[in-house]
Amino acid sequence: MKILLSAYACQPGQGSDPGIGWNIAIEMAKFHQVWVLTRPNNQAVIEAEFTQNPIPNLHFIYLDVFNWSQAWPAGKVGKLVRLHYYLWQIKAYFVARQFHQKIHFDLVHHVTYVQYSSPSFLSFLPIPFVWGPVGGGESAPKSFWSGFSQRGKRFEIIRDWVRNWSEKGFWVRQTAKRSRIALAATPETAQRMQRIGCQQIKLFSVTGLSTADIDTLAQLPTPPSQPFRFISIGRLLHWKGFHLGVEAFAKLNLPDAEYWIIGSGPEESSLKALVEDLGMTQQVKFLGALSRPETLSKLAETHVLVHPSLHDSGGWVCLEAMAAKRPVICLDLGGPGDQITAETGMKITANNPQQTVQDLAAAMQQFGENPQ
Repeated sequence: MKILLSAYACQPGQGSDPGIGWNIAIEMAKFHQVWVLTRPNNQAVIEAEFTQNPIPNLHFIYLDVFNWSQAWPAGKVGKLVRLHYYLWQIKAYFVARQFHQKIHFDLVHHVTYVQYSSPSFLSFLPIPFVWGPVGGGESAPKSFWSGFSQRGKRFEIIRDWVRNWSEKGFWVRQTAKRSRIALAATPETAQRMQRIGCQQIKLFSVTGLSTADIDTLAQLPTPPSQPFRFISIGRLLHWKGFHLGVEAFAKLNLPDAEYWIIGSGPEESSLKALVEDLGMTQQVKFLGALSRPETLSKLAETHVLVHPSLHDSGGWVCLEAMAAKRPVICLDLGGPGDQITAETGMKITANNPQQTVQDLAAAMQQFGENPQ
């Protein structure tokens, strides 16, 4: 088929939205002719990748709005970027309509951004429209808000308000109504998509690993038995729940155990203060933001991934840990709650912070005492 793919964020070798856009494009191009609508600031990275690994069935259409964002990083999030994304969607419709008159696409597929609460005007093209996978319908249980910083609480309040307001919007509901099929990243998102008018909904993860990635990760060496190391990887944001992991680690009775945290973000100072208050500065190590090869090198030195995220649509790092034969301890919420099975880790019910910390600690203790 001839497929038009809308991927505002799309870059090789990345995680999150850019990685999702890129991976879906290259996998789809194995079976179909694919034209990708994306931003021009992705062009240099994409063309560099094509020089090394050309993909015959994959074509790119670069478009921008008033050249606003030529120098913006593709993954940057902010008010101007969200406004630009909305205007870009409008322009994408008119550009796509012109290309459709020449190429006669069989269907159009929106991929990124991966959020159900924003419309895709490409749904108005006179061909079948596939929406997703999209997420964003997950919420941190209210009982956990007390542990958030003021910044975190403001974020959650604004996020809830924006989602509820967006769900009532005409264009979002038209996008839902016009979707031939809607791919929801999580059950929570599926419920919200049904509420705004999607008729055909299928659960479909936003994350996936290539065969090459799986083979590479499978070759990571087994770490030495001592010290027993836990690791968390991700941006240091309130909803990532790293404070829960730190509090659980402090409850362990494992001699010489260590907890490594990779990432940077606004909660870094408060996490370090928590570690100091708990008297764990010698055992909890903040390694900062690392490149992917550096991160995988650190993963190879650890035994268990702790991923206590409170509203994650995906959970890329969980797949990477499983491919590296590391068990995962996560909360039974969002994307990770769907990914992890009894064979690959432990899912912790998240009723309230006290119970969750206690159960996280019990899981960590069990792995530490019974590594086999």
